[in-house]
Amino acid sequence: MTDPAAKPLEGIKVLSFEIQVAGPYCSMMLADQGADVIKVERPGTGDTARGGAPMVEGPDGTRQSGYFLRFNRNKRSLTLDLKDERGREIFRELASEVDVVVENFRPGLLASMGLGYEDLSAANPGLVYATISGFGSMEGFTGPYSDRPAYDIVAQAMGGLMHTAGQAGGPPTWLGVALGDIVSGMNAAHAILLALFQRTRTGAGQYIDVSMYDSMVALAERSVSAYSLAGDVLERGRELYMAPWGPFACSDGWVALIVATERDWGRFCEAIERPDLIGQEGVTTSGPERARNMDGELGAAIEGWFAAHTRQEASDKLLAAGLPVGAVQTAEDIFTCEHLAARQLLIDIPDPVLGEVRLVGPPVKLSSNTAPVTRAAPLLGEHSESILAAQLGRTPDQIAELKEAGVI
Repeated sequence: MTDPAAKPLEGIKVLSFEIQVAGPYCSMMLADQGADVIKVERPGTGDTARGGAPMVEGPDGTRQSGYFLRFNRNKRSLTLDLKDERGREIFRELASEVDVVVENFRPGLLASMGLGYEDLSAANPGLVYATISGFGSMEGFTGPYSDRPAYDIVAQAMGGLMHTAGQAGGPPTWLGVALGDIVSGMNAAHAILLALFQRTRTGAGQYIDVSMYDSMVALAERSVSAYSLAGDVLERGRELYMAPWGPFACSDGWVALIVATERDWGRFCEAIERPDLIGQEGVTTSGPERARNMDGELGAAIEGWFAAHTRQEASDKLLAAGLPVGAVQTAEDIFTCEHLAARQLLIDIPDPVLGEVRLVGPPVKLSSNTAPVTRAAPLLGEHSESILAAQLGRTPDQIAELKEAGVI
């Protein structure tokens, strides 16, 4: 009988040939929920993220990549030279017994090595094979961009997010977080769970195709819908449908607010001691009308009220009126936030180089088991020998030969 307190993905085996962010974020989400993730890396260099900043120095002078630590906890590292047939054979052997393969290299790379979905699923019909790429890879759904390389900023730009981020008259703005990578990784993890669930009904695995471009357009659905339904092109800093909305400057920083309904507009006017604005002709009969007047006297009155108050004063007054408001916080604010401490979102992860690091933990909580999995991100090739011996039955002499040949 399954332990009811076990993590939901315990017993699920994942083989991940991954790099940088999207693939690693996907497999980390699975590992956080108990999946056994084997991270396949190139011998000698490994995931290029291992060289990413910030590089932090441990007590003995060894340097560790903070960039790598963000996405690789709770995994095991196996180095394999997939250019060598012996390395490819090891990959095939592992793929024959796992539930999931995750990869986010350029489309067609693994297939060209005989390690694509068609090759691996022939030996493992229940295999769920997830590919994350810039522009998609599934046969029948490729387009003129499918062979292009992509990084997060490219996906955000082409997906429409950067066009609406930033100040009016200013340049398109990257959103400050690798949404193209992280959301694509989340979508892949979601799709993997769907495929595993469907496998319980059919017994068959399947191929999963996640595109960074698609994922960003899905996030930009408000802009796409505005154009589809009304012909409006949403622009930076010029909200068409709702106001007040946005960060407002207080005397000591910024707070974010949205007034989404006419009821909330009345509450807002009372809170800022301007009840005369309620129902004022030409200004407040609807959200779009308010939005059109935010560049004039209405906007000046609202901005003036915020400027005359501290962040705490403005937040207290608006919260007392039942309005959604919050300070624009820095990472330092987040690190010292009492609410996040109560939520236990930041977790301590052991690290063989730095001793212990505090990172953002899983953002979801399941009542069956709320304790996070906190195993260290692996050193390069840390588990190669144990994986080969315990899972594939390689002898010490065979492992030594593979190491000597540079296969591992």
